[in-house]
Amino acid sequence: MKNRIASFKYALNGIRLMFKSGPNFIIQLIIAFITLSAGLYFQITAIEWTIILICIACVLSAEIFNTAIEKMVDHLSPEKNKYAGEIKDLAAGAVLLFSIITAIIGIIIFYPYLMH
Repeated sequence: MKNRIASFKYALNGIRLMFKSGPNFIIQLIIAFITLSAGLYFQITAIEWTIILICIACVLSAEIFNTAIEKMVDHLSPEKNKYAGEIKDLAAGAVLLFSIITAIIGIIIFYPYLMH
């Protein structure tokens, strides 16, 4: 049980580290808060809530993975390196792609509410 509690503490520490080192994470949290507020205001359906929450969780998780990859690459290859840069670009591209798709999903969900 102690190992389980310790692993939970490590995970919480990882989230805390994101607040310190990830300005994009803060921006994404602000956007998530605005989206959640809009969901409350428009009283979206349970299915729409599920989709929105999954999207938020995936974008925030992708940002955490991206930051972890960047930190690992910087540690393993502190000097300029073409491949290290490509790895970091790929990770950042994954976050951007998921963010764009999530924004499109948000438009699909909220557009009908905005039109009424």
